[in-house]
Formats: sequence, C-alpha cells, structure tokens
Amino acid sequence: MVLEPSIIKDEEIEFLIKDVYDLYGYDFSLYSRASFKRRVNRICLIDRFTSFAELRYTIINDPDYLKHFIEEITVNVTEMFRDPQFFKKLREEILPQLGTYPLIRIWVAGCSTGEEAYSIAILLKEANLYHKCLIYGTDINPSVLETARGGVFPMHQMKIYSENYMLSGGKKDFSDYYTANYDSVRFDKSLQEKLILSTHNLVSDSSFNSFQLIICRNVLIYFEKSLQERVFKLFDASLENLGYLALGTKETLRFSNLEKFYHQIGDQKIWKKVDHN
Repeated sequence: MVLEPSIIKDEEIEFLIKDVYDLYGYDFSLYSRASFKRRVNRICLIDRFTSFAELRYTIINDPDYLKHFIEEITVNVTEMFRDPQFFKKLREEILPQLGTYPLIRIWVAGCSTGEEAYSIAILLKEANLYHKCLIYGTDINPSVLETARGGVFPMHQMKIYSENYMLSGGKKDFSDYYTANYDSVRFDKSLQEKLILSTHNLVSDSSFNSFQLIICRNVLIYFEKSLQERVFKLFDASLENLGYLALGTKETLRFSNLEKFYHQIGDQKIWKKVDHN
C-alpha cells in the first residue's frame, strides 16, 4: 500500500520540520504549510512510503536520504526567458540604466538549475555589458547548482526556450548559444565566465555583497509572510540605492514594511529602490 496524500496530518508535518531542523539545521518553520505538506505528500508517493513513521525514520537515520528530501522540498521549476515580457523589460529599460555603472553586480537568488542566470548572461552579452558584469547565482540546494555548473540541458526544452527568447526581443538565433549533442545541449562556456554559483540559504544566511539588480522569482510564494519579510530585509540590505528588485508574477513588495522605499516599474514585478539609508 502506498501512502494516500491525505494521510499525513498537520501535527506530523510539525514533527518533521522540527526533526529536520534539530538534526540537520535546515529551517522550514516559516515555509508555507500548504506548500510544504503538498511536497512531502509528493515525496511519499514517489518514494513509496507506507506510513509517516517510515518517512520520519528514514529521514532521521539516513543522511543521504535527507539530501534527497531537501532537494525535493526546495526544487524550483524554471525555464530560460520565462515570462518573456519580464526579460523584454530588463533588456529595454533596466540594462541601459545599469550600463552607466563601471561594474554591474547581479544576484539571481534561488537560481535552481541556472536557466535564469544563463538568460541574464545572454541579455548582458546582447547589450554589450557582459564584460563588466558579475552574476551571482545562489540556491539552498547544492545538487541543482551542479546542473547549473554543467550548463547541459535537455534538447526537448530548446523549442520553448527559443520561443521565449524571441518574444523577449532576442537579437540572434538562439541556437548560437549552445552546441547540440544527441538529446541534450551544452551552453557556451563564455556564458559562465562571469557567473559565480554558490549555496546560500535565504532563510538563515546574511548579505554577502551589494548589487544593482536582485532577481528572485517564484521562490517567495513558498514562504509565509514573516519569512518573506525577512528575505525582503536581506534583499534591501544587499541592494544599492537606485538598484532594482525583480520578483515572480505572483509575488509583490506591496504590503511589505519596505514598500515605501521602492516604486514599481510599469506593470512588471520590478521595483526600483529610492534613496534611503
């Protein structure tokens, strides 16, 4: 018998969050309960646990399984040039502003397998700004960063990536940026020259640089409001005055304590930080 999705109870989720924190230091206490529970149920179905006790026993006694569990909980679905109008806005309005800086530092937070960071690298190349930029891609999950470092993605995804790229105002043939190899493609090594990938936990780690652009899309939807607020403070501490913060389509700075220090750019989820200390 495989565990039915409704079998895991709310109090069991609390036990699990406490176990993972006490044993391994990963703090999911402020993650959206509905989202966390959905993902735990999915893990139970995929890994064929027949009871909550079995899942909990495995997490407590098998550090290798814990690694897999963390990856499944934190995994983000991503694609290149996702929401092409967002990238069009970056291309046409934001990058020309950033071009006035001698060095452009960009943080892609929660970068997952790296598609967004590669998309930004392509935009910067086409704006002739790549030579003077640094792109920091961070994620809580070390294994997705390995995929990002490899720069190898499935061939079948290239059709949608190429369409997104063209809709974002792409200047070239998208296939110029990768080499095809059977059922996968390898992105050009030059796209990694300015890319720094490292683990960073938005929940517990502090600011590590100052940036003119921070992109964190479709990560905060999994967090409770108090954790979102904590992450916004981290971003605010990491963002230079007049810098830009970009969020996902379902995320907003509205209702945040920091809202008064930012103004939204047009209809995209991009905010400019107004001068404040």
